[in-house]
Amino acid sequence: MTAKLTKIEIITRPDKFDVLKDALSKVGITGMTVTNVLGCGMQSGYTEVYRGTKRTINLHEKIKVEIVVCDVPVQSVIDEAKKVLKTGKPGDGKIFIYPIENAIKIRTGEEGRDALQNDY
Repeated sequence: MTAKLTKIEIITRPDKFDVLKDALSKVGITGMTVTNVLGCGMQSGYTEVYRGTKRTINLHEKIKVEIVVCDVPVQSVIDEAKKVLKTGKPGDGKIFIYPIENAIKIRTGEEGRDALQNDY
């Protein structure tokens, strides 16, 4: 039986990245992909005047942290992320969980759990 792979996406405020990275490291996360993104939700935007024209800005800077886990329990990642990211204010972010069918390490051709392992 192949190991179950799960992708976890965490979208949150950029200023929370360092504390999130440290918390995830404590539960065993050794690799992640981080992207700067823009997003909107229930947060209201703001209006600014640019060259005499009013513009409504409703996209906020966020970061998206993508992690694929196999050996680390998904709930541990979720619990740590919620603990360090929650401020109780709009914009704390979202966590999305996806099942992964397979992962393939391009360099070696390893698949599944083996593709996630570091081999320095």
